[in-house]
Amino acid sequence: MSKLTLISFPTCPYVQRAIIALKEKNVDFDVIYIDLANKPDWFLAISPLGKVPVLKVERDGQPDAVVFESSVILEYLEETAPGTKLHPADALDRAQHRAWMEFGSATLGDLWRVTSAKDAAALAGGIEAVRGKFQRLEGIVAGPFFAGEKFSAVDAVFAPLFRQIGVINAVAPTGLLEGFPKLAAWADALAKRPSVAAAVPGDFRELYLGYLEKTEAVVIRKAA
Repeated sequence: MSKLTLISFPTCPYVQRAIIALKEKNVDFDVIYIDLANKPDWFLAISPLGKVPVLKVERDGQPDAVVFESSVILEYLEETAPGTKLHPADALDRAQHRAWMEFGSATLGDLWRVTSAKDAAALAGGIEAVRGKFQRLEGIVAGPFFAGEKFSAVDAVFAPLFRQIGVINAVAPTGLLEGFPKLAAWADALAKRPSVAAAVPGDFRELYLGYLEKTEAVVIRKAA
């Protein structure tokens, strides 16, 4: 098995997806955290887009390689890592799961509108966008996980999103999950999953709220 090193940033939701997949597959790996505001030269040299996550793959007798972009890292791990498969066996089911993973990325983009809003109007627009996505998703989720009892890559994609919402709601309730009982139950099931719980540093809550405070996000300022 190749030696795997994940280049990460402590609060990045995309990195969490990769960590969750690695832990679900019980694969040994190292994590190196970097400061995205002061990216080291060695990171820029191996990251074509200058973003995390980057998975460094060291192979005996061969040059080191890197895999970048969280969705590509998940696919690489699914194809190469032993352990539980995170995609369905059926081709059509796999395609649908991959589509919902893209939907998850779009929803995370809408959540960024919530967390980056600097005024009430922008915040309301972001919340409306997220709830619009959740309205469609509520009728799709089987429970307790996305497709039922089996944890999948779709769950790995949505878990970091629900983690962010949970941290924000503990400080300033957003109402994002109100009226969506299946999504609320899904978020709770994901939070209790060992791989999800272990996907962030122990001080994630403080780091994430500190970021929101530093950027003067109105979503938490309204609680003051």
